[in-house]
Amino acid sequence: MSYALEVKNLTKRIGSKTIVNDVSFAVEKGEIFGLLGPNGAGKTTIIRMIVNLINRSGGSVIINGHHLEDSFKSAMSEMGAIVENPEFYKYMSGYKNIKHYANMATKKITKERIQEMVNLVGLEEAIHNKVKTYSLGMRQRLGVAQALLHEPSLLILDEPTNGLDPQGIREFRDYLRLLANSGISVVVSSHLLSEMQLMCDRFAIIEKGELIHISTMNESVGTEESLREYVFEVSDMEKALAILENNDFGDKVVKKVATEVSLSIVREDVAKINRLFVEQSIDVYGIHMLKATLEDRFLELTNKDKKEQMV
Repeated sequence: MSYALEVKNLTKRIGSKTIVNDVSFAVEKGEIFGLLGPNGAGKTTIIRMIVNLINRSGGSVIINGHHLEDSFKSAMSEMGAIVENPEFYKYMSGYKNIKHYANMATKKITKERIQEMVNLVGLEEAIHNKVKTYSLGMRQRLGVAQALLHEPSLLILDEPTNGLDPQGIREFRDYLRLLANSGISVVVSSHLLSEMQLMCDRFAIIEKGELIHISTMNESVGTEESLREYVFEVSDMEKALAILENNDFGDKVVKKVATEVSLSIVREDVAKINRLFVEQSIDVYGIHMLKATLEDRFLELTNKDKKEQMV
């Protein structure tokens, strides 16, 4: 498979300290790939090495088939990036800022291309206003337009939703999905796990400079074979608990509140328990699953070593 981005054995050392240790992953074309990790885990260092803002101590970066060290110009032409907040000349209009950047590009950027990117990020009505009048969300969108001007196949974003309000975050998420649907690959680093769950197709977790987990979002937050918490709303709590105890489900009870009992079970057990209740004249008013979150999985994985050390 031809990947939009391949990171192989990426390593960064400063003196005797290893900041990033032998990290490898690949990003498929047209997907949104998330980099997660606690503060200081090495996410930003990885991104800075990918975009060549800092030197690598080891490893290689390949962008759409071009090795960064061997084909630097070709590799960089395939990539657009926003590391931290995008900076613009605030006394100039959004359009003049974009035009200024286009004039510095190594390839010719047409007026039509500029307008296409302005339309893509939804800034048609504000593009001729001065940037100092823009909200943070508007400046982020202008940054995306600028990063995409030269038609890269890969977009790198480090904490792109910092400072955005909920509406701005949602709009930004929608723009990224639009880009992915058009074939552009996106690598995004963020500490907002709930947003990453909604935004990403796959993700990697970095801890203490090492890659500890990588999977699709669907694989991580649950499959039919996974233990999940299911809530049963029943007419008789005491009788329901007795039935569960007598049928080896007593140790599966997580909590009970009023008419609701929660159990940690696999999906096929839901039908069995429902059948037991109905057969013994308990009315079941509702059954629903408490969906696992990326935050649950993240905490489970990043706390794993701590738990093992305490045992």
